[in-house]
Amino acid sequence: MPTQIEMKNLALTLLLVLLLSTSVSAHVGSPDVYYEGLAGPYRLLVTVRVPPMIPGIAQVEAQVLDGHVSEIHIVSLRIIGEGSETAPPADRMDQSPSDPQSFTGKLWLMESGSFQVRMTIDGAQGKAELAVPVAAFAQRTLRMQKTTGTVLSVLMTLLVLSLIAILGAAVRESQLAPGTPVPQPKKAHGRIAMVVTAVAIFGILFLGNMWWTSVADANARDMVYKAPPLHVFLDGDQLKLQMGSSYWHDRRKEMQVNKIIPDHGHLMHFFLVRMPEMDEFYHLHPDETGAELFTEPLPAVAGGNYAVFADIVRESGFPDTMTSNINLAASPQAKPLTGDDSTAAAPKISAANWGAKSFSLPDGAHVEWLVDPTLLRARHPALLRFRILNKNGSPATDLEPYMGMAGHLVILHRDLAVFAHIHPEGSVPMAALMLLQKPRVSADGANATSTNTMAANDMPSMPNMSHPSATSAAANEIDFPYGFPQPGDYRLFLQTKLSGHIATAIFDARISQ
Repeated sequence: MPTQIEMKNLALTLLLVLLLSTSVSAHVGSPDVYYEGLAGPYRLLVTVRVPPMIPGIAQVEAQVLDGHVSEIHIVSLRIIGEGSETAPPADRMDQSPSDPQSFTGKLWLMESGSFQVRMTIDGAQGKAELAVPVAAFAQRTLRMQKTTGTVLSVLMTLLVLSLIAILGAAVRESQLAPGTPVPQPKKAHGRIAMVVTAVAIFGILFLGNMWWTSVADANARDMVYKAPPLHVFLDGDQLKLQMGSSYWHDRRKEMQVNKIIPDHGHLMHFFLVRMPEMDEFYHLHPDETGAELFTEPLPAVAGGNYAVFADIVRESGFPDTMTSNINLAASPQAKPLTGDDSTAAAPKISAANWGAKSFSLPDGAHVEWLVDPTLLRARHPALLRFRILNKNGSPATDLEPYMGMAGHLVILHRDLAVFAHIHPEGSVPMAALMLLQKPRVSADGANATSTNTMAANDMPSMPNMSHPSATSAAANEIDFPYGFPQPGDYRLFLQTKLSGHIATAIFDARISQ
């Protein structure tokens, strides 16, 4: 008989499988795109709200953080390949009458795949361009509006009842002279006709519903995005991750280039989070050792059940976040982590200090969250800014690039409904952004300012790690543009590099509606 502990672990595993089987994307449960970047002399915070179904209309919001902008035009194109250069006519964004530095617009996304929202900015300091990578995919099938469904149901009921009554009356009275009493056999025949008609109609409706459901399910399978399945297992002292076949990607081979490319110098970013307390965190980078097979030496882990998240980027710029879970026994004698791999122990989330704005690092330094988390709202874009201080309280001067970035921020909803791995540029994968860093010739043959200006924190040789043109940010401050997709309890893992050592700060926030 299984012990109580074994039953508890089994129940937890089943719960994790259920939670992780929900709709996933590049980032789990966080489809909106947030990007902060420079377009020539202008700095913008851009939000692209991807439609839940493709084709669909994306909502684009732009907040000018630096510079004076008078007009912004937007257009959607593919990132690479056919359709990446020949742009249709651009749409002008609407300027807010109450805030002239705020713009909103809409764009049709007609196909699934890896796209860019190209923005042409015109202002006091001339024209410039900005391109924001967007992964376009159907997230779910859309339900009929309740009002429309109710009206159609009522009309269908009236139609069915009317048809039954008409056929019953036809059998009962069609051969009688007007005013002639209906004999009992005719009444019986009429009732039989009504029953037969009702059975036939409901049979037709039942079979029609089965046909419609099968067609809808087939369309959903073809259109609704699903990340490749991921099987995670131990082979001796090696953690292995085997990617499965992706039906969604396979159907789009002509449009999607599926080869995996490095993102921040690694083909895969692999995260382990011990559940349910989120008190152990690992950020690893397995090597590809076979056909879609990745291998990582088992680190010294604390035993428990771990949620797994694995990020990759395709050659087209399309990102995938694959999910799984694994139960690991404690392995304190395993090989220590090296290179970019890192780990951190965190307080149990059941005893979290919600809204705390300071976290002490093991060496005595500490990190401050400069945004009041109690003021954050779901689906409202914000700059999550952090300040790193030495143990004496002075600004840290030993910040170094961690995989080419000033920092990495992993955001997890307590029930795993949301996972996001973001950077100072936002939620876009850096590999996709780099595909847009190429010179382009404008329509008049001149060189256009078409590439995004690279941020200082993308360049390891640059000493200033603050965000470009962020006059309010010091060299020891990092901000991340993001909007929490739903209310609830979140844990944030902020990773930076100080004097050659990877440091991880943990913050907890309750996000309101």
